[in-house]
Amino acid sequence: MSAPLRFGILGTARIAEKIAPAIQATPGAQLVAIASRDADRAAEWAQRHGVERSYGDYQDLLDDDDIDAVYIPLPPSLHAEWTIRAAERGKHVLCEKPLADSVAAAQQMEAACRQHGVLLMDGVMWLHHPRATEMQAVIRSGALGQLRRITAAFTFQGTWIKPDDLRYRPELGGGSLLDLGWYCVGAALWATGQRPERVQGWGRFVDGVDRSFSAQMWFPNDVIASFDCGFETVTRKWFEIAGTERSLICDDFTRPWTESKARYWIHDQNGKAAEHVSPVANQEQCLIAEFCRLVREPVPTYEWARLSVMTQRICEALLESARSGTALPSARNEAADGG
Repeated sequence: MSAPLRFGILGTARIAEKIAPAIQATPGAQLVAIASRDADRAAEWAQRHGVERSYGDYQDLLDDDDIDAVYIPLPPSLHAEWTIRAAERGKHVLCEKPLADSVAAAQQMEAACRQHGVLLMDGVMWLHHPRATEMQAVIRSGALGQLRRITAAFTFQGTWIKPDDLRYRPELGGGSLLDLGWYCVGAALWATGQRPERVQGWGRFVDGVDRSFSAQMWFPNDVIASFDCGFETVTRKWFEIAGTERSLICDDFTRPWTESKARYWIHDQNGKAAEHVSPVANQEQCLIAEFCRLVREPVPTYEWARLSVMTQRICEALLESARSGTALPSARNEAADGG
């Protein structure tokens, strides 16, 4: 058997509380170290999670030769700096979404990882769950007919968000589109296998940050996708993918309401619905397992990095559209992220 892939985590953000046990529970993965800008906080976190090493500086963790890969749950504005530094030290990078706070930063991250021959993947988990594989197979099989509409929503009531939370700070890469809409844009790319030709966005901005956002995206072959996201509505995390013959509906695509029952429905044009239940899986562990598998592949892959950069490009075009009040091409320089 291959030696375990040894992980370090840069930062003690709340999402690290989910990823740390997933690394520890995934065969072939090992959590070795945690770093924080506060050495005491890192030491306390390491003790609480059974992690052997802690560092009071992110660079000290990157300089540890016993670490093969890093997970980066830092604010989006810091993703580029620490991904590039990790790549320069030969570490594979699992980076929280959004990949960055701008397309330019995302491209720099992808280029650095490619240059140093390391894997770059963002932390969107649902794509690695068996349910996503099953649903995509349904779409690709033609069972829905010709694809026509994709509609999605990802919202929650953010009354708990504090004014200084990164979600409300534009300089840290905040806003509902990058935090929540990232999933909806990604779902449309996943369903169509294409990039949109034109996009238009509408947002409610407060202090420079979109608290809620709606968007429409026009794809080739007469496919239209629309979504809404935001911090001001009850929790919703669903999509419908509709064709000329059937539609596929998932009411919890970003994370199953109940881990033991990851489900979706196929509706026909006569009102009959068939429920499908996928194998039970922990999607955090699915993400870690796929990351480890790709690291061990003999030929490096940059498919996931390209998808992340494309998602970033579309989100940036949507924000520009919302601020200008006009529809825009989704990519003005297609060659920059591999087409």
